[in-house]
Amino acid sequence: MTDNVSETLLLRRVRLVLPDRVVEGASVLVENGRVARVFEWDQSARADRALDLDGLALLPGFIDVHIHGAMGVDATEGEVEGLRRVARFLVEHGVTAWLPTLVPAPDEDYRRAVEAIEKLMAEQDERAAKGDLAARALGVHYEGPFVNAAQCGALRTRYFRTYTTRSDLDVLPTIRRPGAVHMTTLAPEIEGGIELVREFRRRRWVIAIGHTRADVRTLDEACEAGAHHMTHFMNAMAPLHHRAPGPIGWGLLRDDVSCDVIADGVHLDPLTLRLILKCKTAERLALISDAVAPTGLGDGDYRLWGETITVQDGRTRNERGSIAGSVISMSDAVRMMLSLGTPLTEVARMAATNPARLLGVEALCGTIEQGKRADLVALDEDGRVKLTIVGGKIVWRR
Repeated sequence: MTDNVSETLLLRRVRLVLPDRVVEGASVLVENGRVARVFEWDQSARADRALDLDGLALLPGFIDVHIHGAMGVDATEGEVEGLRRVARFLVEHGVTAWLPTLVPAPDEDYRRAVEAIEKLMAEQDERAAKGDLAARALGVHYEGPFVNAAQCGALRTRYFRTYTTRSDLDVLPTIRRPGAVHMTTLAPEIEGGIELVREFRRRRWVIAIGHTRADVRTLDEACEAGAHHMTHFMNAMAPLHHRAPGPIGWGLLRDDVSCDVIADGVHLDPLTLRLILKCKTAERLALISDAVAPTGLGDGDYRLWGETITVQDGRTRNERGSIAGSVISMSDAVRMMLSLGTPLTEVARMAATNPARLLGVEALCGTIEQGKRADLVALDEDGRVKLTIVGGKIVWRR
């Protein structure tokens, strides 16, 4: 459901989730797509429209930095209409910005996928002027191809690569639009891995460590070279061993390294999620969905990445018996963390603030502050999405 609102909108009687506290009975004034003012009380400011949220929690819109698709659409397939469908699906789950994530694939597939993302991003600006908004694509995330075959997960190893010269990066097309985010997940122990980190850093890419078996020395070198984040922490990396701490032990201890997690109760046991949160704290943790094309379609068998993926009871399984991404949304991850007793302020940080900071867009979104984009989500007491606002427009309402 799309509900186009007037130029100014007053959201009244909200539980306002700010970075450091929750304010009961607050109001937020939205003008020209941005947060114009935050009132820490119920305020009847002048506005074209006022909406009483009757105590719903108001959070910054969720930002999913790792999502392959949903509703039968895979981002690597490179279809613009499919990406539009994903963007419309995401707002139902509180996501206001996302990073379409590509798996290792033939060069032609990469080219087609990035062209589709670039076209979608151009359309977003045109649609925004008409009040026709959905979750905004911010750029592209390449999960691989520079990763370790021994920790491939569901990725296709025949498309993995090593790094020798700068021309090796020509296989990864870039988005030519100003401000487009480029992110990659890599394994620093592959041939040329540390130089690869340096080259991505020189090009101002967001660099994450994942699908890795790197030892601590290599990880230290990668961090010094510019890799300060870890992808779906604990998944697709060498397990923790008391005599070989590896990427997990290293990631838990490094305060200058952030991590993202798939909080679905499948990739990580809830107790493990609590352990990670205790070690990393909400300051250094982000939520992702890692959602794949069958997300939103229910149980069944689906063709994905050249094989059959089975979805049963919220768990994915490929033909080798491995987990193949998730079928959750960011709202599911948020509810999982809330069920563990995580405060709303910390959940908002993990679902919005930290992803924005990771991608370098924290000046535009990620918190509810004057001057920032009015990308907002309202949750009920059970953590379910009741309202999503993108750029000051109500794009979905339950």
